[in-house]
Amino acid sequence: MNLQTILGAGGSIGSLLARELRSYTGSIRLVSRNPQKVNETDELLAVDLTLPGMADKAVEGSDVVYLVIGLDYSTDKWQAKWPRLMRQVIDACIKHKSRLVFLDNVYLYDEASIPHMTEISTVDPPGRKGMIRRDLVSMIMDGVRSGKLMALIARSADFYGPGIRNSLINEIVYKRMAKGSLPFWFLNASAKHSFTFVPDAARATALLGNTDDAFNQIWHLPTDNNTLTIREIIDIFAREMNRRGSVFEIPIWLLKMMGLFSPVLKEMIEMSYQYDRDYVFDSSKFMKRFDFRVTSYAEGIKMTVHPDETKVYYGNRITNTSTQQS
Repeated sequence: MNLQTILGAGGSIGSLLARELRSYTGSIRLVSRNPQKVNETDELLAVDLTLPGMADKAVEGSDVVYLVIGLDYSTDKWQAKWPRLMRQVIDACIKHKSRLVFLDNVYLYDEASIPHMTEISTVDPPGRKGMIRRDLVSMIMDGVRSGKLMALIARSADFYGPGIRNSLINEIVYKRMAKGSLPFWFLNASAKHSFTFVPDAARATALLGNTDDAFNQIWHLPTDNNTLTIREIIDIFAREMNRRGSVFEIPIWLLKMMGLFSPVLKEMIEMSYQYDRDYVFDSSKFMKRFDFRVTSYAEGIKMTVHPDETKVYYGNRITNTSTQQS
């Protein structure tokens, strides 16, 4: 039957991943609190995966499970929910002999690795969020080493793309420019910063999940290797939007002050080391293994600004992927 299940199907990548999986299977299960069909034959399962027993119900019968859920951006909530959720998903995958694909971020890397991150970069996170992500990956790889679990880590840089919510560049650059406001960035807009185009991430994640020899490894998802500075990225947005390419840099003291009034910005403070230096995400391992056309920043930004003019993306329709509650 080759049932492939997406846990967190209402998130930024979930609907695009569901479309990509059509190339590999006609049996797709979408799991979230309020799932909506992407393909006509999709099976929907409405559950809160953080509740006991729900992961087992969601995973049952699956050949491949994609864990792409996005919890609220809160260290306390991550600490309370992520380890328990991961334990339940791993146990369910082992019980039902399902392969696991986990969509990860770069928070677990040592801050000295941020200027050039690879799959073998040092794991030594300086903050609590990174420690939580480190522990989640350790749980998965412990299962792999035990021989009981087949799994892979699909790791991404910061997201961007058409209709994507909870993308930093979309929120504080593109949307502000669309309103005629000055875009801003944290600490150092002259530093290089990698961004992964979400349609590329979805296509690559589906490919990894359906490639036998990709399992039991860590993969960086394909990202344009021509890493630009934030100023250069803003210049591309400005050209596409016929706006002025200026940016306001928020220094750390102002970020801390803003954090007194904004819970999200308060959570950003411990991640400030990712914005005061170059942040280069190296996906050459993936590109050497697979024949994959990665989207350039110029192409991706054009599609972000003009989604209605770009309905076809390598054979797949781009839809609005606004985040629902996972």
